Amino acid sequence: MQHITPLHAPRRATGFSLIELMTVLAVIGVLATIAYPSYQEYAQRGRRGEARAALLEFRQQQERYMTQFGEYSTDMTKFKIQVGSDTKNPSYTLSAQKCDGKELTSCVKLIATPSANVPDAKAGNLSIDTLGNKDCTGPAKQDNFRICWP
Repeated sequence: MQHITPLHAPRRATGFSLIELMTVLAVIGVLATIAYPSYQEYAQRGRRGEARAALLEFRQQQERYMTQFGEYSTDMTKFKIQVGSDTKNPSYTLSAQKCDGKELTSCVKLIATPSANVPDAKAGNLSIDTLGNKDCTGPAKQDNFRICWP
């Protein structure tokens, strides 16, 4: 005897059930909760590295200026330097000031200050002077200075 299938036989459902979809979304949510802070820390370390590189380049430019003019300068318009590639929203701004108790003929302190939109809670301001002294203002100064200057 032949087996006859009805015209409206139930088909097997294809696709995802709501429970499967919610499980996948929960897994993605947990992974994002773990990964996003790690990504933020990684990005901040990259910006901090750019600031250190800019400070070292700024220091070289100050040494060239000292060779030409016999003193260092705190006038930022004399130096063409920036931190990172984003010219409209730099992650750090650079400045220069006279070292405490010293004249511009002997020392200038170069400072990288994090911008308000990407603060650096661990390192704070990074600085280096023309004598080679490195510093930072954040809690890493006491806890782990290698965060500021590895």
